Order: sequence, then C-alpha cells, then structure tokens
Amino acid sequence: MSGGYRGGRPRMGGPRRSDVEAPRPPAQGPQAPVQRSRKRVLFVCIGNSCRSQMAEGFARTYGADIMTAQSAGLSPAPIVQPETRMVMHERNVRIDQQFPKGMEIVDREQFDVIVNKSGQKLPLPPGVRVRDWLVRDPIGQTDAVYKAVAEQIEGLVMRLILELRSSTL
Repeated sequence: MSGGYRGGRPRMGGPRRSDVEAPRPPAQGPQAPVQRSRKRVLFVCIGNSCRSQMAEGFARTYGADIMTAQSAGLSPAPIVQPETRMVMHERNVRIDQQFPKGMEIVDREQFDVIVNKSGQKLPLPPGVRVRDWLVRDPIGQTDAVYKAVAEQIEGLVMRLILELRSSTL
C-alpha cells in the first residue's frame, strides 16, 4: 500500500497540521498594540429616515472596529425612505435591517458621542458630548440630492472614524 494512510487518494480540504500556526502570546512592551474600546456613537436627525440612517450604515460598514453606531430621530418616521435604501445599496452599504427609532434610546443607553444633523437643539442631559453636522435634508428632493447627501455623510463619517482610530476621544 503506497501513498500513506490516504491510500493515494487526493488530499482532503482544510489546513494541514503543519499549515496551522501555533497561537502567539500577546505582544508586550512598547510594540504592544493599543487595545481600544469601541466608542458608542448615536447619529440623530429629524425623522431617522434619511441622514442618520445613512450615517449609521456608513459607520457600521467602515468603522465597526472602532465604534458601535446607532441612529435616532427627534420625530421618527414610519419607514426608512426608499430613496435612502436605494442610494445606500448603490454604495454597497446594507441598511436593510435598520428602522426608524426615537430619542428614548438616550434614556436607555450611554453614548460617547452624539452627532446631530437635525439642525435643532437636542433634548439631552447636560454633559453629553454633541457634534453638529450641517447636512441638507433630502426628503422630497431628487435622486441627485440624495446621492450628494450620501457622499457628504460618507466623508463626515470617514473623518470621524479616522479621528476615533487616532485619538482617545
């Protein structure tokens, strides 16, 4: 009998024992990677149907390593706008599991950063860190406006992600 214990049959899939790397001990000293906790970020707009949903989608897609993203609205709409879903789908960002939520989320959870795109003062307790982003509301506008808003929000979210990765915000 030749060919080892497989009897000349082709090798089955999967790694060989020699291919599997032994677990490495955690790095120590000055080269040790910095362990960052994920920041909790809430994106807020009026209806939680367009802008904040876009921001949540981009943040979950691009920044899941550094943040936990959620969204809410001051006066939540019944649905995420179909145009919002379409624009995000075109950018390969999945938001099909997202839905409009209200600000009561702030009463239940703590956030490191709240990003306000509503253009209004948010009903928040004192001491909560809020960032205001001036972003046009695309409701009732053309597809071109939705696309421009998505592009602007994507850039803002990417800057926030880079800031979170490079600092101790």
